[in-house]
Amino acid sequence: MLRILPILLATLLAAPARAQSPSDPIKVPFELLPSGHFLVDVTLNGKGPFKLVFDTGAPLLMLNSHIAKVGGVSKKGGGFSFFTGPQQVDIKELGVGKAKAENVPSVIMDHPTVEAISDAFEKKFGKIEGIVGFPFFSRYATTIDYQKRELTLVPNGYVPGDFLQDMMTSILKATSQASNPEPKIVAPAGLWGFRATKAKSDKDAGIVVKSVADNGPAAAGGLKAGDRLLTLDGRWTDSETDLANAAKFVKPGRKAKVVVMRDGKEVELTVTPQNGY
Repeated sequence: MLRILPILLATLLAAPARAQSPSDPIKVPFELLPSGHFLVDVTLNGKGPFKLVFDTGAPLLMLNSHIAKVGGVSKKGGGFSFFTGPQQVDIKELGVGKAKAENVPSVIMDHPTVEAISDAFEKKFGKIEGIVGFPFFSRYATTIDYQKRELTLVPNGYVPGDFLQDMMTSILKATSQASNPEPKIVAPAGLWGFRATKAKSDKDAGIVVKSVADNGPAAAGGLKAGDRLLTLDGRWTDSETDLANAAKFVKPGRKAKVVVMRDGKEVELTVTPQNGY
């Protein structure tokens, strides 16, 4: 299915919802494009019908500028801003077949992917002018009958929140975390009894063992401070992350082969991690 923006929908599923009275299932016919997309008839504030892709993977409901204007949706503030992204407007009444929804948030954008699909199939299916996405289909339990070319929509009582605001908040949060990443702690299930680090300037294979705890599993297996740990249980250990990932696959009490470089020679040891807390 068409993906316009790689945004996770998890934040939306937590948005507040208001009750909507359930009704009988609504049958909506669709045309199946050669690309695999569903094409449905849509009305905007009673105007139309217009041809839109019904995409259960799309986070947005998107209209091109033509039908937004004809359907009375376009207003000042619509479109795309390089400062804030796509501008959101509400459709007073959106109809998909006989299914009707009120105050549906949408964005107005002449998206090149939609235009490319339209150009490819317009001769047979007519002009394709947008995408029906999450702000509409999330209100329904949807069943797809490919043989009948028919969607069955059953209102589920859910009304999505402000998707665009949630999206921008998620992007800003992700950007902030990328600029100021929180420390990540990765701990294996077992206790190994040694500490290893690798300097940024260290380009050699392996990671240097800095200390070995007395009477611990590593000491019992023969590991020594100054050893360069090359592999643990058959997995490369070229960084702290590599080491943590390798160690987490070894259950406490299971013997693991550890290969180190010591005095210019590879030495194979066996270490059995103990149970943690």
